[in-house]
Amino acid sequence: MYAAFARRLAITSLVSACLASTALAQAPAPACGGDLSTFLEGVKAEAISMGIPASAADEALAGAQIDPKVLSRDRAQGVFRQTFLEFSQRTVSQARLDIGRQKMKQFADVFARAEKEFGVPAGVIAAFWAMETDFGAVQGDFNTRNALVTLAHDCRRPELFRPQLLALIEMVQHGDLNPATNTGAWAGEIGQVQMLPKDIIAFGVDGDGDGHINVKASAPDAILTAARFIQSLGFKAGQPWIQEVTLPQTLPWDKSGLGNEMPAAEWFKLGVTPRDANTSFGDLPAALILPQGRKGPAFLTYPNFAIYLEWNKSFIYTTSAAYFATRLSGAPPYQKGTPDAGLDDAGMKALQTKLQTLGHDVGKIDGILGSGTRVAVQKEQARLGLAADGWPTADLLSAL
Repeated sequence: MYAAFARRLAITSLVSACLASTALAQAPAPACGGDLSTFLEGVKAEAISMGIPASAADEALAGAQIDPKVLSRDRAQGVFRQTFLEFSQRTVSQARLDIGRQKMKQFADVFARAEKEFGVPAGVIAAFWAMETDFGAVQGDFNTRNALVTLAHDCRRPELFRPQLLALIEMVQHGDLNPATNTGAWAGEIGQVQMLPKDIIAFGVDGDGDGHINVKASAPDAILTAARFIQSLGFKAGQPWIQEVTLPQTLPWDKSGLGNEMPAAEWFKLGVTPRDANTSFGDLPAALILPQGRKGPAFLTYPNFAIYLEWNKSFIYTTSAAYFATRLSGAPPYQKGTPDAGLDDAGMKALQTKLQTLGHDVGKIDGILGSGTRVAVQKEQARLGLAADGWPTADLLSAL
């Protein structure tokens, strides 16, 4: 693990750090923008001040270039317009389930170690592995060093990406990354579960025992590093994360939604019934989520679901990933139900505009059913005497 050696500093490195800090104080380099060579000299000086040898910084930054394609991706990030049924049925495919189960069997010893040491079940890790890179098959083709140099040099969000660039230099110091050839996602994520350099430094595990942490080429390294990272997000061993349920015809629908937790046992008393019949977690706080309203799939989420929201902020992605993990752990396919038709892009924007005029904070008028829009929809449904399940429909728009 990196924790065993990441911060070993020689006396000469400490002296170099002091000298570099003094030089920086006399002639500070720009934190972002400006001449690229000057910017890279500033990054090198900061790396030296952290105890990283100048030779590692030189190796990491030699030949670094601005990648216009990275800036283009950063400026034009896609928006999430698919429904839960659309996205989950595409991502949780039978082919992926079959490969996932085969991978869980192939690396059974590694997954067993992950659960023993970090408390994270195989299905949870394998689902992220599948959704991020198709089990390592699609890891991205952007040069990682250039991607991070580009985003750290760009003055849009340097405070996010400069630390990642410095962590990449540390990875080069350890011999865990070749800056000239390593490729990954446009935003600097690396490897089979797409992690940023700082997280690899902090949570990396040498799963195959070769003395290096290579989350790009080594499945054991990627699996155990992911497990340790997930544990750091607060995953509790032996507890569920999501559980499919069936619903009675009538419920206090306004109590549904993330943030409206109550003991699972209280949901059971209201007639919410786990499909797997497991009610042993009744003491845990649980929220009832209805991704496409009360007529579609329904789930109880437990405290472990929070790690999914830490991994990715998209409600549709996180719910799909959590469901995927239950499938790999033996759960049956969800019941699709017959959800009411949602609104198209123009309808969603019209709804958001109306909600905004009524005083609700829905964020940007973008046609996306984000958390703010869901909360506003639920409040207006309740005000109008409709079933307050947070799913926007043409009837709601008409009523408004």
